[in-house]
Amino acid sequence: MSHFKLQAGSKFPAISVPLLKNEARVELGTPNAGYDWKLVIVYRGKHCPICTRYLQELNDVLPRLNQLGIDVIAVSADSHERAQMQMNIVKPQFPVAYSLNVEQMQQLGLYISNPRSAQETDKPFPEPGLYVINEKGNVQLVDIANAPFLRPSLERLVAGLGFIRNPENNYPIRGTFEQE
Repeated sequence: MSHFKLQAGSKFPAISVPLLKNEARVELGTPNAGYDWKLVIVYRGKHCPICTRYLQELNDVLPRLNQLGIDVIAVSADSHERAQMQMNIVKPQFPVAYSLNVEQMQQLGLYISNPRSAQETDKPFPEPGLYVINEKGNVQLVDIANAPFLRPSLERLVAGLGFIRNPENNYPIRGTFEQE
């Protein structure tokens, strides 16, 4: 089994998905006006209670991310109906997209799982992924997992992004070593 790995420092792929709010299509890695960086959180879907809690925590740290100039979006492979049911619980203060397909999941280097049963969901779904895209459209930070409980702390992420975004720290993209 081979697995594509989205490289730190590489261009974030151009992936267009519909927004839950108005079904307009949006490029995942492109920040909205007023922001120069983008945080993309891929979540498993409605069947995942851990995802629901994580997205609720995202509401709590959203103002601090926005103060750092970071726009936020969450996306899953769920249908519009399933995503809406979950977001009725989350009550997100950030945009939510849906209908991520397998090819797009592969472009992001995500782990993909099959449902255990029809009660879980009806198609392959992504395991968690988190991407921070800088002002050049490059992947500044990437975290992918193969299980729902392997996610970075949002509090630590915000603190780290505050450090990275401080120009005095001149913090580079990490993990870009290449053998000569």
